Amino acid sequence: MKRILSIAVFALFTTLVFAQKRPTKLAPKKAAPAATVTDTVKAPVKTAKKKLKVPPKDGFYARKDIDSTEMVPLADVREEDVFYAKRIWREIDLRDTVNSALRSPKSRLIDVIIAAVKAEELTAYSPFDSLNNEDDAFTNPLAADTAMMQASGTVEVTDSKAGTVKTVANDLNPESFLKFRIKEDWIFDVKRSIFEPRIVGIAPMKYIESSKQWQPVFWIYYPEAREILTKKRLVNTNNDASTLSFDDFFIRRLFSSYIVKESNPGDNKLRDIIADPKQRLYESERIKKSVLDYEQGLWEY
Repeated sequence: MKRILSIAVFALFTTLVFAQKRPTKLAPKKAAPAATVTDTVKAPVKTAKKKLKVPPKDGFYARKDIDSTEMVPLADVREEDVFYAKRIWREIDLRDTVNSALRSPKSRLIDVIIAAVKAEELTAYSPFDSLNNEDDAFTNPLAADTAMMQASGTVEVTDSKAGTVKTVANDLNPESFLKFRIKEDWIFDVKRSIFEPRIVGIAPMKYIESSKQWQPVFWIYYPEAREILTKKRLVNTNNDASTLSFDDFFIRRLFSSYIVKESNPGDNKLRDIIADPKQRLYESERIKKSVLDYEQGLWEY
């Protein structure tokens, strides 16, 4: 009996010990540790980068140079196929409304030529020979600096300290180039049965106060200039979306001009023969008509 009682007391004692060690569900949670100074510093906030604003498109088409345009080659003409040829010199006055596109501030012909000569993409030729006579045969090439000086003119600068006078190039004024002279050949090609003009050279002109005349500043060989003029867009007064180039303007004969000289034994200009400007215009129209009449006389109807 004593043994049974001892076992019962031991079991009761063991139960009480385990009951004290077992945590209750309602026991309070441990308090969180106090925040340190470093924990209060917030992480840097990443701001989104602003996108670069693309400028709006000015219109519905691209207003730029037509650099992708290829030059349309002209038909080769053999010397033995030329049955008739007539050399004509013309002048294009940019004050004429028809030719005003060549002097547009957005795209000037003189700016295109001057930039090409300055970059040595075009060769400028002297308008005078060694005897200071007018020469348009492309015999005397000019350096780029010399051509620019002839185009812009010169001005004398005095150095008071050194007591010297130096001649330097003046500032170029594109508005002073109001005329261009064209040298062209009218030829009849018997192989193709075509009577057509071929522009040989073009020269920008300035008014010279000393001589009271318009004079070329230099000559440009037109077949060479076509490579550049083809890629420069002409400002079309009738259509802003036009893709006409300066070369198209000349090849399609869209300009207005008057004849100042035709090939003759004395190599005389009309002004050397006729003093009256009005009579010179009449003579210019007569020469123009005679060239066209020759073409009409070639055909039978």
